[in-house]
Amino acid sequence: MYPLHREREQPIYSTRAHVFQIDPGTKRNWIPASKHAVTVSFFYDANRHAYRIISVGGTKAIINSMISPNMTFTKTSQKFGQWADSRANTVYGLGFATENQLHQFAERFKEVREAARMAREKSQDKMELSSAALSIAAPQDLSDELQSPPVMCVNGPEDKLFRSQSADITLSSEKERIKKMLSEGSICEMNLEAELFTLQDSNSKLVAALHEANANVEQWKKQLAAYQDETERLRDQVSELEAHGGQGPSDMLKDELTQSLEELENLLKAKDEEIRILQSKKSNYHELEREREEAVHRLQELEMRNMDLERRVQNAEQNLSSALEDRERAENEVQRVVQILDVKIYDLNDLRQSLVKLISK
Repeated sequence: MYPLHREREQPIYSTRAHVFQIDPGTKRNWIPASKHAVTVSFFYDANRHAYRIISVGGTKAIINSMISPNMTFTKTSQKFGQWADSRANTVYGLGFATENQLHQFAERFKEVREAARMAREKSQDKMELSSAALSIAAPQDLSDELQSPPVMCVNGPEDKLFRSQSADITLSSEKERIKKMLSEGSICEMNLEAELFTLQDSNSKLVAALHEANANVEQWKKQLAAYQDETERLRDQVSELEAHGGQGPSDMLKDELTQSLEELENLLKAKDEEIRILQSKKSNYHELEREREEAVHRLQELEMRNMDLERRVQNAEQNLSSALEDRERAENEVQRVVQILDVKIYDLNDLRQSLVKLISK
């Protein structure tokens, strides 16, 4: 089916992205549809006035999604977006290399969706005009029948057939309108379901990260409480020493305790700063994970390109060695022919001298 569409459809925009599909079993996890970034294109069918998003991986069509006016492309992160296709009964996701590529794709999606909406409205207007023309023509035929009874007797079946055809067209247009309303409702339901699954997935990840951060904060709080208890104990010891007013070794102990107290206070400040940094890093966890996945994908692409280049180099070396062997064989053949020609020339020269001697005699 896909090659036939490509023959009559024209590409209007293309980009490269990693393609994902929603897991049909769980409706939550993403399944990679391509091992590396592939070309994703918008196509326009001039015969059907329809727009499609098509992507091919090898010989298989990964995406073949017809755009309807009710489709919505949702940005779930800085480099990832998705949309639901009720006809394919799935949700597609695209991961881009840069945020600018995601923005351009989203803008083009809006433009194509608006064009699809205008095309549908034009087709509906044409259908309404044709229905109105048929409804106007029917009363005129009825008045002609009333004014000319003999003609009605002759052409009566044709007029009845025309009126039945107009009624069938009206019923079929009403059925099409109801089907469109039902399909639009199912598309909205799929979009809401896809957004719900995305929000649930994001919520679970945020809850896990929050639990981890809370566990770290609780650990730091326990250490902080222990340090505070130690500080209070040292302060009590210092106050007792000051109350006794001892000299000599007690002054040295007081200095040591004061120094330990200052070190503990500095350590508490450092731990508070670390807690603040950890809390600020919680929001960047998902972005770092996404960038790590994109780096792994890019590394896999580079490895595949490296293998392809190595294979090309090996083929080139083999072709070069075979060309050198062919050239060496040709040079040997030329040398052999030259040697044969030298012998022939020597024989001819000897024959010429013999003929000269024979003529001179």
